[in-house]
Amino acid sequence: MTAASTRISGNWASLLLPINSDDSIDYAQLGDAMDVLVAAGVDGIYSNGTASEFYTQSEAEFDKIQEMLANRCTAAGQPFIIGACHTDARQSLERVRRAVGLKPLAMQVILPDWWPVGVDEARDFLMQASEAAAGIPLILYNPPHAKRVLTPAEIAEATHGTAVSATKLTLGGEGWYEEARQHLSHLGVFVPGHHLATGMREGVAAGAFSNVACLSPIGAQRWTEMMKTDLATALDIETRIKGFVMGHILPFAEQGFSNAALDKLLAAIGGWADVGTRLRGPYRSIDPDAATALRAIAHQMIPEIMTP
Repeated sequence: MTAASTRISGNWASLLLPINSDDSIDYAQLGDAMDVLVAAGVDGIYSNGTASEFYTQSEAEFDKIQEMLANRCTAAGQPFIIGACHTDARQSLERVRRAVGLKPLAMQVILPDWWPVGVDEARDFLMQASEAAAGIPLILYNPPHAKRVLTPAEIAEATHGTAVSATKLTLGGEGWYEEARQHLSHLGVFVPGHHLATGMREGVAAGAFSNVACLSPIGAQRWTEMMKTDLATALDIETRIKGFVMGHILPFAEQGFSNAALDKLLAAIGGWADVGTRLRGPYRSIDPDAATALRAIAHQMIPEIMTP
């Protein structure tokens, strides 16, 4: 089995779960948010990443969310990717098998996450996932909070001979882009959204499953397209996006809030959909008043992203 030749690229926007006060999912609000993302003209929509709180979903909830997304995207001709992620390998493989019939462009998986896996164990799991995916390409999601964060060389080893065609990963330190060029040329590399212009300049990034799209799907799409024709301006905007994220969003992480909480805060600042800032318990939610206070700052610092 070899990695699929289809190269997925561009600005991919995440679903975020609207959560009611009783911890149930507000499916009506979720459907409205899906409709906004389809209308925004983003390169693609993906479900069940960290921002979708996949780790809190029952199997019935998982199935309903994927069916809602697949139905809307298929009707609109909108590319979509399903996150078949689960911390348990067997549950993840079952999610992959059930999602095959929805015909996503690809499926995203994480490595088993209770005990850190070795590279050989990671490859064994990805081979199993490749069989379960029945010809649909896979994307390895290996975020900075994973129990085992793979280096570019280890990703190349773990994905060899599998259906993995892309990877969403964290950036390393000095020399990381050179390592990525050396080891990951066979994969589409997805960098954090607020590093996308630099990733493009370095000739590494295929795109982003984007936190910038959490803030503004339309603005993130416009910025991504700018990189093709005016990279210098896109890099200037990136500098200001990073300034906003580091100065006004990451302080919440330092207070102990999760990445999903940060993504929902970004969406609340952007105001493009009514998903709220509430997370499913026991995870702490950011006060929605924080979004109101930060909205004017975002418009001032990055008007190119925030302007409708």
